[in-house]
Amino acid sequence: MTLASYIPALRAFFVRNVRDQTLADDMTQEVMLRLHVRQENKTAIENMEGYLFRIAASVMTDNARRDKVRHRSSHGELSELDHPVEELSPERVLQGREQIALVAAALEELPERTRDVFVLRRFEELSYAEIAHRLDISVSAVEKHVAKAMRHILRRTAG
Repeated sequence: MTLASYIPALRAFFVRNVRDQTLADDMTQEVMLRLHVRQENKTAIENMEGYLFRIAASVMTDNARRDKVRHRSSHGELSELDHPVEELSPERVLQGREQIALVAAALEELPERTRDVFVLRRFEELSYAEIAHRLDISVSAVEKHVAKAMRHILRRTAG
């Protein structure tokens, strides 16, 4: 009998015990993986069916332990009510464009060095050290330029 022929019986065993098809599939895969690792040792298994279901029982025990440690029974499912999808209404798109225009205008008002530092940090995602090296200034100066830019942008866009 091939190993694949045991898969339906293993899945049925897990579905009966865990009552979750997806979890049963994962557990079946875990049994087959453990068996594969065991067979790499080239040791003959006399009672394959018994051995498979002993592994299956071990997988269920390990899963139960993991669930207990992770307090899985106290986890709740997230629904759309918990994280509603925001609608892209024409009004919301217009508000976003106006906000971007305000930020762009605020950036243009900044001194060139401050604007360069801010752009490198926020848009190019360079570290403070990388910016300091690139612009030949200190890390402290980079921090001050970023703070100055943030304060200015917040002042101009608030309200």
